[in-house]
Amino acid sequence: MKSKLAVIGGCRTPQAKAFGKLSRFSAVELGVAAVEAALRKSNLQPEQLDEVVFGNVAGPPDAANIARVIALQAGVPFTRVAHTVNRNCASGMEAIIAAWHAIDEGRAALVLAGGTESMSKIPLLVRDSTKEKLLRMARSKSVGARLRTLMSFRRRDFKPIAGVELGLTDPTCGLNMGQTAEVLAQDFGISRQEQDAFAVESHRRAIEASQRCFLSGEISPLSIGERESGIEELKLDIGPRENQSLEQLAKLRPIFKAEGSVTAGNSCPLTDGATALLLAKSPDANRFVDQPLGYVTAYAIAGCDPRRMGLGPVFAMSKLLEQTSMQLSDFDLIEINEAFAAQVLACARACESPAFAREHLNRSTALGTLDMSKVNINGGAIALGHPVGASGARLVLTLARALRERGLHRGLATLCVGGGQGVAMVVESNDH
Repeated sequence: MKSKLAVIGGCRTPQAKAFGKLSRFSAVELGVAAVEAALRKSNLQPEQLDEVVFGNVAGPPDAANIARVIALQAGVPFTRVAHTVNRNCASGMEAIIAAWHAIDEGRAALVLAGGTESMSKIPLLVRDSTKEKLLRMARSKSVGARLRTLMSFRRRDFKPIAGVELGLTDPTCGLNMGQTAEVLAQDFGISRQEQDAFAVESHRRAIEASQRCFLSGEISPLSIGERESGIEELKLDIGPRENQSLEQLAKLRPIFKAEGSVTAGNSCPLTDGATALLLAKSPDANRFVDQPLGYVTAYAIAGCDPRRMGLGPVFAMSKLLEQTSMQLSDFDLIEINEAFAAQVLACARACESPAFAREHLNRSTALGTLDMSKVNINGGAIALGHPVGASGARLVLTLARALRERGLHRGLATLCVGGGQGVAMVVESNDH
């Protein structure tokens, strides 16, 4: 059995809707900012790190092993190792798991793990036919040959393909992530009004958490803008809306299905951001800090139907509870990533369904109640955003801090994964 994993400390950048305030920052720059902030906040130096693991989904073409690039640019000695992991939306959690393996087997004592994503920087692509013509032009040895190739271009050759759209579409079932949410809304009879109400509550909780300065406790400000037009310090997430209302959300049209119920307002936005956590084996934690932020004590990963990928948390939670002999009622707080309101609400109904438990979880009774008074008490991704490579680490950071703030003991962090998977983690506030 693995030793408990101590979360020595952590920090994140503000999160902002893609193509907005953080659009000029690359995934590398966001990652470096998070690493430097986490080290600074924990009074540790880059040379104290033994290893760096970062989750990232989009894979920038100019930073193939983005974790290594981030580590070196953040001042980590080149003698230390670094690698990148990708489990789609759970990449930030996968980085924690990889760090845990390295620590538990004695390969490292202190590991920085996290995730980063600039969804603004996901490139526009060209068609294969366009690429072939461009290559032909580049190889042409005469002006005439170049002109003939140039004349062969058609209007469709200049229409770009959005890389982010491809990335959000599952190649096995052919549905994009929003369409999978529509499947769940139909399967579980979740109304548009329920989804919009859930979204409003996410914003309300995020605004309340921001106003009492909870969120600022995990965010390191970023300087944005140009010197000519003035530098602005971004201190908080750009996403939570103070006056979000049901009336406003009701005006939005469905975006994934003509007669559907999933809208931009009850879905998470495309987001830029990064999170970094400092991790060590529980018995070694006092070498680095007087009091760790928290402890990761167990995890589970499960697969499910890609068409219903949003149910991944239910399958992962079922597996985790079986491994640990726990029940949902044993958790004081729960963080579940809000990819879509319909997806979280579907998970709640699946947890309470004896039929779902029998048919899909090999359980004789329902998994339990997903108590919404314990779920995402500081708002979720609908308000805060979902930088896909970073969200898993962000959930653990926010949950550990929330447990400590409220004097609670045990929490559960979980999220669905594009492609049909789920990951769940147990986070505790003390080592008892």
